[in-house]
Amino acid sequence: MLDRTRKLWETQDRAVGDRRPLFAAVAQGLDVSAVLYPGSYVDLAPSFVFPSVTYVDVDRRANQFFSDEEGVRALLAERGADPGRHTFRFLHADYQEPLALEERSFDLVVSLYAGFVSEHCTRYLRPGGHLLVNASHGDAAMASIDDRYRLAGVVRSRDGRYRLDGSGLERYLVPKRDVEITRESLHRSGRGVAYTTSPFAYLFERVG
Repeated sequence: MLDRTRKLWETQDRAVGDRRPLFAAVAQGLDVSAVLYPGSYVDLAPSFVFPSVTYVDVDRRANQFFSDEEGVRALLAERGADPGRHTFRFLHADYQEPLALEERSFDLVVSLYAGFVSEHCTRYLRPGGHLLVNASHGDAAMASIDDRYRLAGVVRSRDGRYRLDGSGLERYLVPKRDVEITRESLHRSGRGVAYTTSPFAYLFERVG
């Protein structure tokens, strides 16, 4: 089982790179204990940084990966995490459907290349918690028009290093073209909005 689990992880890591520096940058700026990661596939990177991570994906390979709990814990230990302090849970489910999770119970929701996570999973984020989201598939734009959120910062990337920045936020989320951004238009396009300034990711705080 471990060999198959390791192969899935290594394939994921080659595809997207090591995201641990991304989550480490977020952790430096926020007090985060419980993380919800819908559409995670087999990206294990948050578990190297945060104490508790709940992964959600409908993909069968993700289910195979996380079902091998012993193998996943071995991967964490091999790469310097303490499996006793860094716990994880996996839900083999579609995040667009109601999940068996307590509402307003997470400090951070992660939305990376996974569709409109914010539409369906904000209910699980506590007020004062944060949504980490990139512009892919339009979810950053969706959060920008959601009155439950305010832009609290951006994550900037350079040479594989990430930095959380809360200054000059008025420069962000400005479309290159004069277009009206609505929930309907985002669903029709299924992709992100082209902005004049584009960081790696955005950090929205839930305010409502």
